[in-house]
Amino acid sequence: MSDKTYNVLFLCTGNSARSVMSEALVTILGKGRFKGFSAGSKPSGRVNPFAIEQIKAFDPSYPVEEFRSKSWDEFAQPDAPHMDFIVTVCDNAAGETCPYWPGRPATAHWGYEDPHGETEEESRASFHKVFNQIRKRMEAFVALPTETMSEDEIRQAAKKIGEIPV
Repeated sequence: MSDKTYNVLFLCTGNSARSVMSEALVTILGKGRFKGFSAGSKPSGRVNPFAIEQIKAFDPSYPVEEFRSKSWDEFAQPDAPHMDFIVTVCDNAAGETCPYWPGRPATAHWGYEDPHGETEEESRASFHKVFNQIRKRMEAFVALPTETMSEDEIRQAAKKIGEIPV
């Protein structure tokens, strides 16, 4: 079994909800095999409290205090962590021109609707729904037998996960 930890960067426009929930879920479910990061093309400047609420409900011990909405440019810098996977989680980010990522990370698009609601109750329900959709794909992702797969097989599997119905 490989001791490799895969770094996964989740991208969305605002880096306030879907990408942040994805970052937490891959880290939690990956149990040391995967480390999540998140960023946005146009960061909103804040992480949505409903996203934090979903993460804390799933794993109360997960450290959410350091979450912040940040630009994807941070991860294109020479001193940034090397990414093995880049996953867009919103259609806007998928259609934008991304920075150059050092190395040759596998890329995929796992689209989710933007969680929102008119009332607090509707927002909470929408975030819960999207969180569970992300969780479903993330469970498939962290279950990949990466230690026995070729680089090309891993790339193809990451793309196929985006086709899992949510």
